[in-house]
Amino acid sequence: MTAFGKQLSVTTTPIPGLVVLDLPVHGDSRGWFKENWQREKMTAAGIDLPDFGPVQNNISFNDAVGTTRGIHAEPWDKYVSVATGRIFGAWVDLREGDTFGAVYTTELDPSKAIFVPRGVGNSYQTLEPDTAYTYLVNDHWSPDATYTFLNLADETAAVAWPIPLDQVEISEKDKNHPRLADVVPMPPKKVLVTGANGQLGRALRAEYGDQPWIEYAGREDLDLTAPDLGTARRWRDYGTIINAAAFTKVDAAETPEGRTAAWAANVTAVAALARIATLNGITLVHVSSDYVFDGAKDGAYGEDDPVSPLGVYGQTKAAGDAVVSVVPRHYIVRTSWVIGDGANFVRTMASLAERGIDPKVVDDQIGRLTFTADIAAAIRRLIDGGAPSGVYNVTGDGEPQSWFEAAREVFRLTGHDPERVSGTSTADYFSAATAPVSPRPRNSVLDLAKTRAWTPTAPTAQRLEGYLTPEA
Repeated sequence: MTAFGKQLSVTTTPIPGLVVLDLPVHGDSRGWFKENWQREKMTAAGIDLPDFGPVQNNISFNDAVGTTRGIHAEPWDKYVSVATGRIFGAWVDLREGDTFGAVYTTELDPSKAIFVPRGVGNSYQTLEPDTAYTYLVNDHWSPDATYTFLNLADETAAVAWPIPLDQVEISEKDKNHPRLADVVPMPPKKVLVTGANGQLGRALRAEYGDQPWIEYAGREDLDLTAPDLGTARRWRDYGTIINAAAFTKVDAAETPEGRTAAWAANVTAVAALARIATLNGITLVHVSSDYVFDGAKDGAYGEDDPVSPLGVYGQTKAAGDAVVSVVPRHYIVRTSWVIGDGANFVRTMASLAERGIDPKVVDDQIGRLTFTADIAAAIRRLIDGGAPSGVYNVTGDGEPQSWFEAAREVFRLTGHDPERVSGTSTADYFSAATAPVSPRPRNSVLDLAKTRAWTPTAPTAQRLEGYLTPEA
């Protein structure tokens, strides 16, 4: 019997993400009416499904009591409700993880609905004749998608079917599905790392490892500016894109050729990824830069400070930030003075020290060194921790310093006299340059208060010592 007059509410279950909704149904002698799916009201009621994004609505009709449909797990989310009649439903978590095999059962009538997350097996048994239920799904069926099944009679799940399975209508295919011990779990959605061969890309590879659900793509594997990027992958299989690809040659960006390349990599490609992420419910991680600021602020830059880039590189990074900010699920990771695996400032200073060269290093730019391993770890913690979308400053921690002071520290840590390093102004350093030079922000210090709530920050001095003496 359908219950009338209930308040819209949600009930959680032992299966993460599987929630039961009580729906208000208004009835009289003529019949009844309900709002089956009303995103605004459901969000206001605390039902966390605003990004469900259904693309298809299906209806299943069953004329006989006891019609039973098998335990199928699909690579999309599903919102199920009864239009007429009544069903007994059983759900089994078939995703990789600690809750694999967890079971939940309940009855559904027109006043109850259930949201079934990707990878949770669902099955139904009709309890009244002429039962029809509808389900919204947020992807289209594909023969290339991954599906997982469980036998209805599995002894481990031990579903207490109201009508014994030997007395009901079941398809032959459903009868032959595997027991739980033989089920291949539904893998998590894929993570795509672009720019995988760069300094940050290599750090992300070290952070995530070679899991089957992690995909690493260099420029030769995936052209982010290609017109067919939208069909280059089955994007609905991806949960996260970490874009570590970028044009970072700040001085070259001031040349005609470099300007074109910088806008292509830092804006056009990012816009293409943003569109893909928005259309497919993907979390987009975008790496930003201190160069979006002019460096004139007295004090550290916060995430909400207005951008004011000085050069072409900074302009393209600021434009990319603006594009990513409209993606429903996004992280803009703003960093500075990046040091990783490959040619960089620290390795250059160490090499000069070893070769007996006494460098002049600018002393009027202030910031913090940031190591790519720490950026990669912070990105993973933001994603895994479910941090709210937005901008996060990720740099080394501790007392800010100039490039000059950082160079002296490199000399000291490598056993050389730091007094061999002398300071100079930015203007004097570039005074003899014959090629275009990008303006640098004098203050690159980023405020870390927001980020500290989600991930520990790394002391720059400690990280620098470990970088230069990895065996210590």
